[in-house]
Amino acid sequence: MKNELYQNEVAFEAEPKVIDETRQGEALTLERPQTVPSNGKKFYIESYGCQMNFADSEVVASILTNAGFDTTTEFLDADLILVNTCAIRDNAEQRVRFRLQHLSAVKKRKRGAVIAVLGCMAERLKEKFLEEEKIVDIVAGPDAYRFLPSLIEEAETGQKAVNVLLSREETYAEINPVRLNTNGITAFVSIMRGCDNMCAFCVVPFTRGRERSRDYDSIVAEAKELYEKGYREVTLLGQNVDSYRFSHDPKLVGKKLVEAKYEEHVVNFAELMEMVALIAPDLRVRFSTSHPKDMTDDVLHMMAKYPNICKYIHLPAQSGNSRILELMNRTYDREWYMQRIEAIRRIVPEAAISTDIIAGFCTETEEEHKDTLSMMQEVKYEMAYMFAYNERPGTVAAKKYADDIPEEVKKRRLQEIVDLHRIHSLERNKEDIGKIYEVLVEGTSARNEEDVFGRNTQNKVIVFDKGNHKPGDYVKVKVIRCTSGTLIGTTVY
Repeated sequence: MKNELYQNEVAFEAEPKVIDETRQGEALTLERPQTVPSNGKKFYIESYGCQMNFADSEVVASILTNAGFDTTTEFLDADLILVNTCAIRDNAEQRVRFRLQHLSAVKKRKRGAVIAVLGCMAERLKEKFLEEEKIVDIVAGPDAYRFLPSLIEEAETGQKAVNVLLSREETYAEINPVRLNTNGITAFVSIMRGCDNMCAFCVVPFTRGRERSRDYDSIVAEAKELYEKGYREVTLLGQNVDSYRFSHDPKLVGKKLVEAKYEEHVVNFAELMEMVALIAPDLRVRFSTSHPKDMTDDVLHMMAKYPNICKYIHLPAQSGNSRILELMNRTYDREWYMQRIEAIRRIVPEAAISTDIIAGFCTETEEEHKDTLSMMQEVKYEMAYMFAYNERPGTVAAKKYADDIPEEVKKRRLQEIVDLHRIHSLERNKEDIGKIYEVLVEGTSARNEEDVFGRNTQNKVIVFDKGNHKPGDYVKVKVIRCTSGTLIGTTVY
């Protein structure tokens, strides 16, 4: 399952997003804490895949700077190169392998340079990765980042270093992430790790381990510190944020915590959102991602209660056919999903809804594909991430089902899904013409330096005249025209 934050002027994705692939190391200008002496070495880090990987890279940067490393924006100057990887699709892994070959040039230039592979791809391939990619010195899974300093020391002796052990407790709660590639306005805050949903197509439970929630005190403290530093929007991240729950009662762990989630001393996701929203009325709160089975009405009512909790929900459907959903082990059917859509429209009527859709899952018939199209026609999503099914080794689907839909059929079905979504996205955006939104300015438009861009509460990108506006400002903007992916507006004075 992905966690999605849309780039400016992007409405949909037919392939997984590779975060900061075009901005590799660009904003690594952080400094070591003054109390930490330099070890004379520099590190460079790249992140691929979902927002969770990007947030993890910020944790890694914090650990390394506190171990005495300095940073560099040029990989050829680095003593340590780290690549935080994604394993959700094969082409994501192949992209990383190709990039590693390019990054290996540092070893020819600097004797003793170390290359580390982190994250989901590292955990999935483990020692096999060291055998296949001779240039890799360290393989560290998502729960092993605290051990990076010792792994680096081991690698510097010429030994290959591996730690891919998964944890039932690790949340990195007390580590203050270092913000990478930041605009100084928006930031991710990880609230939980792992996933207990065994969706048949997904590798996340195997690469990130069991679900565990982070201490809410540390989450609120991190968000408050970001606000005090000038950030004006935080996105609460988790594989399934709606299942968040935490208690300081040591007796309430595991199953007991699940059973006690409605007791007073257990904080659930709706209550956590409220805690963060109360930090300041001009601190926007977003979240990603929700699982339809756990999207309860208390979350929706909390969204409706606070203006600074953004009116945007990513609710992955994956398919519009109940038989396929059962094969996917999504634990809901089409009727349940549509009931959740109805609840959102009723309780938070102004909310925008986005989704994930997989085309061509195992045994999917043409009629079942049409069920997905008809569901899209009912919902008319504002945004969507759309994919052709890609079998991943080790998943339930890979073990139990034949990947029996021909590639040309998958591609054709995916194109039909994409084409229909473009129509719906344009329809939804046209409905916004003439409306006035409060927009949080994030930066200068990539297409015109005289314009700035930001997003409204529905997570829609709006481009408008720069004027005297700067990042971090809230601006009233009237929408005057649109494309299927972007709203174009003018400032309302």
